[in-house]
Amino acid sequence: MSQLRLRAWCPGFTVIELLVVIAVIGVLLALLLPAIQQAREAARRTQCRNNLKQLGLALHNYEATHRCFPPMGVGENRATSTTVWSPQARLLPFLDKADLYSLIDFSAPPLVFPGPMPNPAVHPSLLAAMIAVFLCPSDPASDQIILNGQTHGGLNYFVSSGSGTGTNYDSRFRTDGFFYRNSSVCTHVATDGLSNSVIMSESVRGPGDTLNLPAGTTPRFPYQHFLWSFSGNRPRATQGQDGFGSGWFGTPIINPDLSLVLAYGTNWRGRDCRGYSWAIAAERYIGTNGYNTPNSRVPDILLYSTSYGFWGPRSMHTGGAHVLFGDGTVRFLPDSIDTKVHRALHSISGNEVISGY
Repeated sequence: MSQLRLRAWCPGFTVIELLVVIAVIGVLLALLLPAIQQAREAARRTQCRNNLKQLGLALHNYEATHRCFPPMGVGENRATSTTVWSPQARLLPFLDKADLYSLIDFSAPPLVFPGPMPNPAVHPSLLAAMIAVFLCPSDPASDQIILNGQTHGGLNYFVSSGSGTGTNYDSRFRTDGFFYRNSSVCTHVATDGLSNSVIMSESVRGPGDTLNLPAGTTPRFPYQHFLWSFSGNRPRATQGQDGFGSGWFGTPIINPDLSLVLAYGTNWRGRDCRGYSWAIAAERYIGTNGYNTPNSRVPDILLYSTSYGFWGPRSMHTGGAHVLFGDGTVRFLPDSIDTKVHRALHSISGNEVISGY
């Protein structure tokens, strides 16, 4: 009998008290988790900024050594079945990656066509290397993409070919930026001032797939795919492209309204894509310009039969994207920046008056 009375008086939680405790814990978690996520994103954003700072130092060390910034190269050349090495690949010894740099034979193209397929002369581990300073930690895309049996290390930091205005989007020829095919630009060419001239921008990596959507339909925003415009444009023997429909107008095309092109687009590339390889000098992989403002609702657009197009900085950060200026400073340009100001910042010799960004 005494044991029964003892059990009856044992203290404990009632069901209501347990439910209250669980509810309080749930409220605390709801309050704390966003703060934890914000703190983690702030750390990732800081790391992204530091990556660009390191790349800025590497660019200037390269320029001091070679008296010019590294060339963009000739990109893809299907006539000769070759590609060439990117400016980022040439920066490796200035990024404490001399071991990888020693594996590169710059006379041997990284890929050959058709395909493109891996060149047997290239060390098999080289193209697949994941280089931390080339990768934004906020980007959820895979650090590597496999294409035609070859694994490629990804890239988030792209060299700038200029404003993209006029015919400067055609980087086969000299542009108003630091990089174009076979470029050899040094600091004094930036007559707008190094502190007003973007030399690199962050962008997002492709997710590894290709989408075919109804005309005028876009993938989920923020875009990880670019639009490949298959019709209405063709290359010229001189700088620029001719437009003859599907939203493209002009001979040559100059300062197009890309929203008109978007209405016809169906092919969205996320496989043979932006940032798919740090090693290959095709602009659609490693280059950008300032035609689109950061995280523009108008996507990056590749012109047909080329490796160049109309681009802009992109990121998984809220509100904007990081860019590196010629003087080595890194700034976070907001999504709301004025389009004319943004393009002027990507031009290195336009003599524009820049303010209010």
